Parts: sequence; C-alpha cells; structure tokens
Amino acid sequence: MKKLLFLFAVMTASITMAQELPTNPEPGKCYVRCTTPDVYVNETVSLTVKPAYKVLKTVPATFKTVTERVEIKAAGKELTVVPEKWGTETVSYVSKEGGNSLRITPATFGTGSETIEVKPAYAQWELGAAAPDCASGNPDDCRYWCYKGYPAEFTTIQTTTLASDAAVAKTPIGSKNASYTKRVLLEPARVVEKVIPAQYKEITKTVLDRDAYTTEETVPAVTKTVTREVMKEKGGLTTWKEVECSLVEYQALPINWNSGSSTLTAQAKSIIDSRLMPVLEQNPGVKVELASHTDSQGGSASNQALSERRAKAVADYLITKGVNSSLLVANGYGETKLLNRCRDGVSCTAREHAANRRTQFRLINN
Repeated sequence: MKKLLFLFAVMTASITMAQELPTNPEPGKCYVRCTTPDVYVNETVSLTVKPAYKVLKTVPATFKTVTERVEIKAAGKELTVVPEKWGTETVSYVSKEGGNSLRITPATFGTGSETIEVKPAYAQWELGAAAPDCASGNPDDCRYWCYKGYPAEFTTIQTTTLASDAAVAKTPIGSKNASYTKRVLLEPARVVEKVIPAQYKEITKTVLDRDAYTTEETVPAVTKTVTREVMKEKGGLTTWKEVECSLVEYQALPINWNSGSSTLTAQAKSIIDSRLMPVLEQNPGVKVELASHTDSQGGSASNQALSERRAKAVADYLITKGVNSSLLVANGYGETKLLNRCRDGVSCTAREHAANRRTQFRLINN
C-alpha cells in the first residue's frame, strides 16, 4: 500500500511526481488523496420463493324427496249476461251567445314649447389693437391678448302635447238559453262471472337439493425479504485533503472484546461513536483502515479469522451509522504484528498479552 504520510520540507521541490501529488503543499502538513465515493443505500426487496396457489375440493350433489300438489283439472268460468238499462235527461244550452258593442273616443292634443341650448358658452384668446405709443417697429410687439368669454346660445321649439289618449267604451249584449231531452245509459250491460275451481292431486318426487360444487382454498405465497445495496450517486472525482498528521498513523480504538467474540457491546459502540465517528465527519471522502490484532495465544489461523471478524464488525457498525462502505477497509492481522516479545513459545504475563490485543484505525489514500 502506498505510504500515506506526506511531510513537505521547505527545501523539498521534487516535481517528478507533481502530477500525483497535491498542488501548493505547505511544509510540515499531511495530505490524503480522497475519491468522491459512490453513494449506496440499502433497499429492501421482497422475493416470492413460492407462489400462492389454490387447492380445490369437490362436494357431491345432494337430493331430497318432496310432496307436490299438482293440478289435474284447470279452473273454469260460467258467464251470465245482464242487459243494459236506459233513461232520459234534459240538457240546457246557450242558443245565442252574448257579446259587447264598442264606442271609440279619439285622442285630444294641446300645444307647448321647449327651449334647448344650440351652442354652449365658451371663451377664447383674442389679440387687441396696437398701442398708439408703441416704440417698436413691429406693431405686434405692442399688442395684448385677452381671454374673452361668450355666452351660450338657445332656441325655442313649439311642441304638441297629448291631452288624452284614445279610449274604447263597451256595452254588453245579453245571451239566450234553451234546452233539449236526450236518452242516457243508466247501467251498461255486464257479464256475471262464476268461477269453477280447479281440481288437484298430491304427488311425490326426488329433487336436487344442492348441486355438486367445488371449494377453493388459497395457500398464500411464501416470500423472503432481502436487503440489497444499490447505487444512489456515482463518485470518482479525486481530490487532495489536508488532514492531521497524527491521523495517518494508527490510532487506538480501545474496544474490550469479549474472549473469542467479534460482537460489539454497547460500550464498544459508544467508543466508536465518540472516537472514530467525529474523525470521519470532519474528513468527508477520506478512506479509513480498520485494523484488528490478537495476541499469540491460540492457533494463528483462528487468531487471523477472529481479527478479521472484529475489523468487519466495526465496519458493519459504521455502515449502519451512514458511512459509505467504499470508504472502509477492514483488515485483520491476527498475531502477525505483535508489539512485544510475546510470540509462540515465549512465556508472558497476562498484561503483556493484553498489549497485543488491540483495534486501531488510520486515514489512508483512496
């Protein structure tokens, strides 16, 4: 892995790798190359592992015996005709209708007059006569203007007025009445109907009570929920970021792991929240290595696997806190990087072995 710590002295001026190093670096500063990460989000998908289906069952038809009353002779009718009855009636009518005679009174008129304005009052500027003692050679220089008003002009028109309008007077003419006698139907002919009842008989028969049918039972589908990671935003832009020089060296993450366990306790999560999360929030886009180590007690293969599980447990927890997985490198080193002499076959105290059981982090290049 490319070394992360870039210390720039005042006299360092190497330009052979300028295209790969940050521009305008300051002496004594440390820089980390950052790649704008791809942003992924977790998406829950429900998969049908076994579809819903129907189970059908048949139920046979059922029958029952019934007694039925049937008609063996239809009902009939016997009809008797009753003749009509007549009478007489006197009817009055108008032999001559009345009316009206009309008398017309024609309209009468009077005389009058109406005065109207034919020209409104107005005013205008008018030029007066030249002054007799005018000293100017131009006579218009000694004339004055007057704003002169003129009264409105009116005219009177003779008119004819309506004194009374035409009217009609009615005189009624009386009507004449008469009467006649006519023969009227008092009671129409009718038929008297006598019903002859039908004759019946009881019979026994077997009828369908309920036809054969099927019952349907739906067996629900079996589904499985799968969480998948999908890209939300595409990254890739490489930039340089100044970081604290101490952060490019391994920093302790003092997690007290339970023996043989890679499960984070509540106390371990609190340590990650207080020690590591602020560093990631202050250095967005910077990749971080999560390194876990064991002591030399036990087999080297099992220690290697345990350290990898513990580093991955820290990374998985950071992902749940919203850290992009592309910015996390989880490495387990097992017992390969012991801090002291306590290798296999060396007798050490519990305190010396505990110094080798550690979890660390550092900022690295993208």
